[in-house]
Amino acid sequence: MSIMILALSLAMALTFIAMPLPAAAGTETNNGEEKKAPSPWLFVPLLSSSPKLDTAGGLMVGYMHRFDEKSRPSMFGVSAKYTTSESLIANVFAKTSFGEDRHRILGGAMVGNINNDYENYLGSGQSLATNDNYSFAFFRYLYRVEGDWFIGAQAASSNYELQGQDPATSDILDEMGLVGYKSGGVGAVVMHDSRDSDFKATKGWYLNLNNMAYLDAWGGQQDFDIYRVDYRGYWQHGEGNVLAVRSRHQFSSGAPVGAYSPVYLRGYTPGEYLAQHMSSVEVEERYQLAERWTATLFVGVACLYGDSVNGEKLSCGDRENVYPAWGAGIQYVLKPEAGIVANLEYAMGKDNNSGIYLKMGYSF
Repeated sequence: MSIMILALSLAMALTFIAMPLPAAAGTETNNGEEKKAPSPWLFVPLLSSSPKLDTAGGLMVGYMHRFDEKSRPSMFGVSAKYTTSESLIANVFAKTSFGEDRHRILGGAMVGNINNDYENYLGSGQSLATNDNYSFAFFRYLYRVEGDWFIGAQAASSNYELQGQDPATSDILDEMGLVGYKSGGVGAVVMHDSRDSDFKATKGWYLNLNNMAYLDAWGGQQDFDIYRVDYRGYWQHGEGNVLAVRSRHQFSSGAPVGAYSPVYLRGYTPGEYLAQHMSSVEVEERYQLAERWTATLFVGVACLYGDSVNGEKLSCGDRENVYPAWGAGIQYVLKPEAGIVANLEYAMGKDNNSGIYLKMGYSF
């Protein structure tokens, strides 16, 4: 990644930070003076540079609301990105907590038209130019059953089309079995969440166990199953510093190769490396520089195993299937009351994989 792109990312972030947000309606204090409440609106520029999307820029607009004193802040938002590869991605989302945090809903929809230029697609040694068209919708409901434990259900629907941008590329994709897919499914969720914040956790731990059964009867082209495990832990130390750890696993059964598990690490292109199963772990140190500023250093490693897209058996004992990552970032707290941060990160992986990301929130 060039220094020029990194400098541009930082300049955009600092420009946004200096930009005033719209004022919210005032509230009256005990002595009769009006005190302005924090604005519920959130405007975050989005900028990234990676092999998946080239250089992408866009904007996220969010609205924050707390339904009651015991519930966590809820967010509703829209975002869009346009890239130098003439790709477009747009989505709407909602993340809510209500009823004294007994109920939580996560939902959203996304559409995209992405042009990719891969140098080494799926480790095949082939250079591919592809066009991905997709739409995706997701809904999850959780109910607090006891303490910090929740149970719930989820549903998803996707329409993913993958095609080459030239006849040779299309032939290679067909030979590898990567032809896209339509799917719709339902699943169950078990979750533990003792974090002190959804967006800027400093203590507690999170565990999410869920599955998705994709069914032909729900509009898909074949039946298959996806199982996911996501653990996150947070330990505060020193003067506001936080050590964060994440371990993520995805397993598939009977899935088309287009729905195989990708490498979930910063610095890698989602979908460039796929296998039947994936496991990863990340460790991140968040160092508090000032009241609203933090810096991060992170390392991680992922492994792909099980069946490959070519039908070969992969194992974590083979270094070719192991993907390390490392990087650093700087963050600014936009809304202290909700823990919302603007985050600029640079990440690197093996085989010249790297990425620059300007986004909202920590990575986990």
